[in-house]
This record gives sequence, structure tokens and C-alpha cells, in this order.
Amino acid sequence: MKQGIHPENYRFVVFKDMSNGHSFLSRSTTPTRETVKWEDGNEYPLIKLEISNTSHPFYTGKNVLVDTAGRIDKFNKRYKKDVK
Repeated sequence: MKQGIHPENYRFVVFKDMSNGHSFLSRSTTPTRETVKWEDGNEYPLIKLEISNTSHPFYTGKNVLVDTAGRIDKFNKRYKKDVK
């Protein structure tokens, strides 16, 4: 690794998936003002995630219905040939 380009202020942080409530403890340099009490009784900074490996369709194997009609309309609008 190159010297001097990586941050040195890593600390333990709790990441919480807001879609299903799953939390995990890891290290990060991301700033946050919120804190949460962890399973070990200590209080750690909290980072809220919209999606994680426990809720992402690729990792869970569940397909989520996406707005396909909107995507199809957008595709047709973009690539529509002018037929005269």
C-alpha cells in the first residue's frame, strides 16, 4: 500500500440496515452524530444504511418488483424511431 494516503482515524462503528433492522459492528472513518448501545454494553457511533447484504435482493435470492413499466417507457421514449 502507498504510504500516507489512508486515513488513520478508524474507530468501531455500528452499521444498521434501516429496511430490516439488522446491525453489525465494524470499523470506519465515516463521521456521524448518532450513537447506539451495542450488545457488549458499549456505546458506538451509528451509521444508518438503506440496504445491506441482509436486505439486498442479490444476496438474499429474493427478486424485488422494480418499476419495469417506467423503465420500458423510458427505453421506448429514448430509442423510439421516427416512423413516417
